[in-house]
This record gives sequence, structure tokens and C-alpha cells, in this order.
Amino acid sequence: MSKSEDLKGIDLKTIGLKTTLPRLKILNLFENSSVRHLSAEDVYKELLNDGEDIGLATVYRVLTQFEQAGLLERHHFESGKAVFELSSDSHHDHLVCLQCGRVEEFYDAEIEKRQIRIAKDRGFNLQEHSLSLYADCTKSDCPYRKL
Repeated sequence: MSKSEDLKGIDLKTIGLKTTLPRLKILNLFENSSVRHLSAEDVYKELLNDGEDIGLATVYRVLTQFEQAGLLERHHFESGKAVFELSSDSHHDHLVCLQCGRVEEFYDAEIEKRQIRIAKDRGFNLQEHSLSLYADCTKSDCPYRKL
């Protein structure tokens, strides 16, 4: 079972956080959203759309607390704003659209092997890495592109 699967229905008290309505709503949003990478503003807008009265400052505070507790990972892609995703034990890399900022996750065994080999050839023992590819979407009917 992956770490992200372990997070489903997590008891916040077990990680040292009080169970509050904003924390529960935000955790639930990450667990159930079809979009895996959300900015604080995205979370805030989703909560507003759901009729929740949770301020943007509270959203930022809860996201930081979740990151510090290991529930979320923060990424800084070229868009300039931080995005968060549920922490996971399974490794993946990111493909980021330069037009709309959408992030797609991917895993490629050949890329992983090549990175290990490159590090080894240069006298390094790879411990971890992060790979983000930045590209323009080629789909003329991209549903994520801003009109």
C-alpha cells in the first residue's frame, strides 16, 4: 500500500494536529480531487465553490502544517506559484505545461536507469532526485488552456 493510500481517512491527531473543520475539508479536497497538484489559491477557490467559509490565510497555514507533517509535498514549478500534492512513497516525475500550468505525473523506467547511470559514471551515488519537464501543450482543444 502506498503512502498516499495510507493517507485516506487519516486521523489528524496521529500526526499531532487537532482535528479542525478547515483541516478536514482541505485534506478531504486533496484526497478526492481529480487534480493532484493544487495551489493555495486553487484550494481556496474549491472551498468557496463548495460553500465553505475558510479564509485564504487559513488555507496557507493548513497547507504549511500538512507539509511539515509530511502529508503534502510542495513543488515550485516555473509558473512561480507553489503547488501541493499528497505525499507518496511511489516515485514520479512531472511534465508541466508552460501555457496553462497543468502538471502531469509520469514514471519512465528508462529515464530512472539513465539518471542512476549518469550519477554513477560521474562518481555519485544517487539518493533522490526530482525531474520536471517544461513543455507547450500541442493539443488544439486543450481543456486546461485559458480562453
